[in-house]
Amino acid sequence: MRVFSQDGELISQFGEKRRIPLKINEIPPLLIQAVLATEDARFYEHPGIDLIGVFRAATVVATTGDYSQGASTITQQLARLFFLSREKKIIRKIKEIFLAFHIEELLTKDEILELYLNRIELGQRAFGVGAAAQVYFGKNIQDLTLSEIAIIAGLPQAPSVLNPVRSPSRARARRNIVLGRMLTVGYITQQQHDEAVQAPIVSKLHGAQITASAPYLAEMVRQEVVDTYGEEEAYSKGFQVFTTVNSAQQARAVAALQQNLHNYDERHGFRGPVAVVWPATKQDNPDGSFSFTEDKRLSDEAILAYLDEQDAIEKLQPAVVTEVQQKSAALMLAGGRKIELDWDGMKWARAYISNERQANPPKNAGQILAPGMLVYVREQQGNWRLSQLPQASSALVALDPKDGAVRALVGGYSFGLTQFNRVTQANRQVGSSIKPFIYSAALEHGYTLASIINDAPIHEWDAGSGTAWRPKNSPDVYDGPIRLREALAKSKNVVSVRLISGVGIDNTINHLAKFGFHKSDLPRNQTLALGSASLTPMELATGYAVFANGGHLVKPYIITKILDDQNNLIYEHKPVQVCDDCAAVAQAEATLQAAAQAADADTTAPADTDIKATAEFAPRVISAQNAFLISEAMKSAIWGGDGWDGTAKNLKALKRRDLSGKTGTTNDVKDTWFSGFTPDLVITSWVGFDDAESVLGKTAWNSNLGVDQVAGGESGARTALPVWQNFAELALQDLPEKFPPAPVGIVSVRIDNKTGLLSQATDNSSSFEFFRQGTEPTQYAVPTNPDLPADQQKPAEIDIFR
Repeated sequence: MRVFSQDGELISQFGEKRRIPLKINEIPPLLIQAVLATEDARFYEHPGIDLIGVFRAATVVATTGDYSQGASTITQQLARLFFLSREKKIIRKIKEIFLAFHIEELLTKDEILELYLNRIELGQRAFGVGAAAQVYFGKNIQDLTLSEIAIIAGLPQAPSVLNPVRSPSRARARRNIVLGRMLTVGYITQQQHDEAVQAPIVSKLHGAQITASAPYLAEMVRQEVVDTYGEEEAYSKGFQVFTTVNSAQQARAVAALQQNLHNYDERHGFRGPVAVVWPATKQDNPDGSFSFTEDKRLSDEAILAYLDEQDAIEKLQPAVVTEVQQKSAALMLAGGRKIELDWDGMKWARAYISNERQANPPKNAGQILAPGMLVYVREQQGNWRLSQLPQASSALVALDPKDGAVRALVGGYSFGLTQFNRVTQANRQVGSSIKPFIYSAALEHGYTLASIINDAPIHEWDAGSGTAWRPKNSPDVYDGPIRLREALAKSKNVVSVRLISGVGIDNTINHLAKFGFHKSDLPRNQTLALGSASLTPMELATGYAVFANGGHLVKPYIITKILDDQNNLIYEHKPVQVCDDCAAVAQAEATLQAAAQAADADTTAPADTDIKATAEFAPRVISAQNAFLISEAMKSAIWGGDGWDGTAKNLKALKRRDLSGKTGTTNDVKDTWFSGFTPDLVITSWVGFDDAESVLGKTAWNSNLGVDQVAGGESGARTALPVWQNFAELALQDLPEKFPPAPVGIVSVRIDNKTGLLSQATDNSSSFEFFRQGTEPTQYAVPTNPDLPADQQKPAEIDIFR
């Protein structure tokens, strides 16, 4: 089974038998000739049985009793391959002959040869010449040399002992026999023969030619196909599975996530070498220089032998420090390559103390490295950089909000280290990422984006615990009366708490369930306002897609179609899609409304409300007006307002006015998030630690990412937003800015920024705000010219979108 990206790049390959099916015209003529010369020189002349070969084999059996002689044509081998065992018995040989005649009646010679070349076992789980070229030489079949062609052509006789990986000497001898036969029948010249005979045997096992790195998604595909078709069929039928992932976007997502984790790691200090291969004692000299004493230094040969046992991890290369100068160091990589690490590549390495503390910046290389240390390095823009395996984890997922297609997915730093897919398996507290959904509930219960809420400390007595609950903003700054739009953009915690109090916890939870969140994951108390709910990045991205597409719930999917090994379509996914003008949507909405009313009525229902799409259309779960208003409010998190910035102000660098987004940080900074979207793409990123333990039957996460604001504490904006931005720069490149028209029933009026009431002013004390028609303010703020009578006041400016 092979898994491909949307644009045809190979993501992964699964199964016990490796196959690369080829048409006869895709196989090099020289390889066909090599096989014919070796296995069946009269293939195109006989009717399936080579009588000359049969008489020769019969003579040997009659005189010696040896049944090991060949005489099987390619057609006979094909008959045995499909229908018979390998035992050397006369009855099996008779069956083989009759089957060969029948095959020749049904198929042309080229069809027989094509089947044979694609099905023959060639060792190391390679079946067919295309797979053998990949397995032994890491090449497409068209790129093989004559020597390599002869090696493959010689394998059918005994693939387990003649393959060049297991026995280069036997492979060489068999290759030379094949070359000799090709020369005899005139397929190659004497010069070609002699050059190929002299060629060295260079071979090693090669995996599939992966051209798009998406191992976490590939494992999701594997599991889905196995669940549908069963292991035997999934692994043995040569399925070609095409996914929704864009290879360029996926590559950028992987690079962005890994680079962001390295950036975080460097901010928090160098944890020291991976190992010490030999000890070195440092002596500091009066002039500020230093030297090392190395009594047990290894030879270069011993260093290379040691490095051969070390594994590279993603782009991290193990290296042994061999020499340290004042501002540089010499290192040796596996294979004997020697590199220089300059000061720019290591000066970041303050000694790690904790996630919040590091030692003073180093002044020379001797404070960081010593000869004999085993460290990791990575190449970055042509230069080498001291590095280390990140301890923090991360995830990123990008969805098309119109149908749920996954465009990129990275479940962690390295699939080779851990197959735990944080996109779909990590339920983490979402922090402030929950706020847009709470504000959406508020809009359904009488609030507007201009509603004024008091941003002031809360002291609420908890009779159960006998203490006061004091939720705080982060940072601990309060603005007093503030409009909802500004409160969301600044991520004001206490405002979210007050909104839940105003809307009611049951009403809030019922509203959040419409976004696909399970009620069982939503705490039934006011901590929900601070993001105490635990969701996966995929669930959160799916929720944000509702705002991006105008109010519809789509279902994420990763497989678009499956072909068999003959390129026949056996499965095609038909995703539910957003469709505002379809008649079927009205019916879906009626079903949805009935289900939502039932959920609202039963606030203690233990089961989650599961609202599914009708036909192929995604159901509407919130109104188009609600989705529009929240999306508009989240633009302020990026662009801010007059005299104030939102938490995602760094995204101004993308220069896109159609971006909406929200940072997310838990109170103790154990989880950081950023979710943002345009009408065409939703992206969610997460950064945190994996060090979990079970506390009273629940998962608890231990390490925070760094909360000390003085030392530069981490947050959604500092820790999770950069990976989002790095990825979005490429992902949005070919998606032009898009500004869908405001839905019917949205009005825009000029309001006073302090009170949220109507305003006559045209300066920065006022601004236009969107409202659902009928909810816009009807009173004016204090007039700028109080001396004028009321009937001479300038009427409010109102713009109704139709």
